[in-house]
Amino acid sequence: MVGIVIVTHGQLGHTLIETAQIIFNKNPETIIAVSIDLKENVEKLRKKIKDSIKSVNKNKGILILTDMFGGTPSNLSYSFLEEGKIEVISGVNLPVMIKAINLRKKSDDLHEMAKTIEHYGKKSISLASDILKGNKRS
Repeated sequence: MVGIVIVTHGQLGHTLIETAQIIFNKNPETIIAVSIDLKENVEKLRKKIKDSIKSVNKNKGILILTDMFGGTPSNLSYSFLEEGKIEVISGVNLPVMIKAINLRKKSDDLHEMAKTIEHYGKKSISLASDILKGNKRS
């Protein structure tokens, strides 16, 4: 099973995992959150991410989900990119995380899984007023 590491500012990743536990009515396997405190030393933060990757690694690949492109959590995570072994997706939200948890049961191809999640994440954002008015989503 693909391991998932959620790297975010503050406690966002922990909150996403807690919410997934409620949705699935159980603790999702091989998923961990890393909270980034901008006051911490960069090497210490990198070590936290590295240790988290090791803790969820089942030799099926690692998906790192970060909160926003260009932020410290993402920038730190990019240094772990490794073709076929570690992918990073920026812009995690609850639908993206749920999709990732469900998809890893069906797919062994990390890159294809990551591309599917990226595409899904882009489509998971909606403007309610347009939907309620019957306007088409693009």
